[in-house]
Amino acid sequence: MGLRDYTIYDFIRRNAVLYADQEAIVYKDVRLTHREFKQKCDSLAAGLLRAGVGPGDRLGVVAHNCDEFVILYGAAAKIGTIVVPVNWRFSADEVAYVLKDVTPMFVFAGPDYRDQVLALQSETDIEKYYTIGGGDAPAGYEPFSALYDDAGAADEIDITTDTGFVIIHTAAVEGRPRGALLSQGNICAIDFQRIASEGFGPESCHICLLPLFHIAGLARLMAVMHAGGKNVIFERFDPGQVLKGIEAEKGTTFFNFSPILERLIEKHRELGGRIDLSSLRTVGGLDQSENLDQFGRIAPNVSFGAGFGQTEAMAVTWAPYSERPGSAGKPTIIAQVALFDDDDQPVAVGGEGEICVRGPSVFLGYWNRVADTAHTFRSNWHHTGDIGRFDADGYLWYVKRKPEKELIKPGGENVYPAEVEGVIMEHPDISEVSVIGVPDRQWGEAVLAVCVAQPGKTIGEKDLIDFVASRIARYKKPHSVVFVDALPKTGKGGIDRDQVKNEHGGKY
Repeated sequence: MGLRDYTIYDFIRRNAVLYADQEAIVYKDVRLTHREFKQKCDSLAAGLLRAGVGPGDRLGVVAHNCDEFVILYGAAAKIGTIVVPVNWRFSADEVAYVLKDVTPMFVFAGPDYRDQVLALQSETDIEKYYTIGGGDAPAGYEPFSALYDDAGAADEIDITTDTGFVIIHTAAVEGRPRGALLSQGNICAIDFQRIASEGFGPESCHICLLPLFHIAGLARLMAVMHAGGKNVIFERFDPGQVLKGIEAEKGTTFFNFSPILERLIEKHRELGGRIDLSSLRTVGGLDQSENLDQFGRIAPNVSFGAGFGQTEAMAVTWAPYSERPGSAGKPTIIAQVALFDDDDQPVAVGGEGEICVRGPSVFLGYWNRVADTAHTFRSNWHHTGDIGRFDADGYLWYVKRKPEKELIKPGGENVYPAEVEGVIMEHPDISEVSVIGVPDRQWGEAVLAVCVAQPGKTIGEKDLIDFVASRIARYKKPHSVVFVDALPKTGKGGIDRDQVKNEHGGKY
């Protein structure tokens, strides 16, 4: 470790001294202090090393949130191993692709995914399969507990700030997900930003309701842990359990994607308004202003954050929502943000340009995609693929996505139209298709497929939706389908996506 290195394990070790007897992790009946959490991480790290895992090796995880998931992150941080949390909403083919893409030594599977993961054995070079999240170890698996090894738990490992920590696969621009590699330094940098902007400290309590394969959930968990606070882990989002957890654990923060707030508001009403949410201080994420207003009435001390970010750079801009409603906030204290035209020249204040960023939270690159990484980092800036404008006071206003990065975000997930279009075009009864995002009150945005059938062919809307859902993750399937006689064309003969949006973009 160098003179100026600081890693995730460093703050785990720090917390075990400064906040030894304060709770770090709560999951169901499991309650771990910071001292106990470090001991678990040390023991698991020693067991992984004994099993042959070392710096740079990958560990795949297909599981819901649990205490062992967080311990695995901590152990991997100590020994420089890279965790690959797989989106469990992916289809079997997509899960297989991710595991083949990163070639993990071991895979940890939760109770709901063990059969699915083991069925991919012939397609991958995985050495061992371990359980995670409880339950018996079926044939082909070893229990998570078998990896704990107290011998060697106290050993020191030389890990630098730039060591890879996690690979999160983002939505598929060209049909396949791309793995974004984030370093330990990236995570620590965004921790500093969150601690400074939201005031996290040892009294903070994160209600971890987002899946730990999502950067928003993982980054907030790490920031609160870094600050010496407590993380209350929920296996999956359940509005009743979350409300009761906020009250019982004195939760102070969580991250929100539609329709989380709406469901919490509804459940709070169903429970007679008796759940005390006065402990909440900050909620990050996106939602409609009416939901923010309603939630603010039942959580009177809460402040909502607004910002722009992505897996590859995490939080780029941020500000309290009330400062400039509708904006994406100002550049964070660790981000240099610029807007460039197509020639990578700066645009004037008020002008629209691609949002580009420099700073310690920018990821290391796309796994096994040298050309994609070089293109994204051209001119020594990370190009987000999103268009925005700055006002005179330095607030960023999100405008749209660049055409090549056309993206739909239902409930916080990323869906690229090109991927869905490619699947729809595999159906023999479809001649042409244009997939667009449309407003949706529940999910924020929904997927609409505008299709032209083959001459003499007809297919029902539900049948086409089910066809897509059988091939890719179900959250990527169209919410609705519109059949038309023809799609508008550009002067060059391609589908005029802007015209499709003008004609159909208001449909729910």
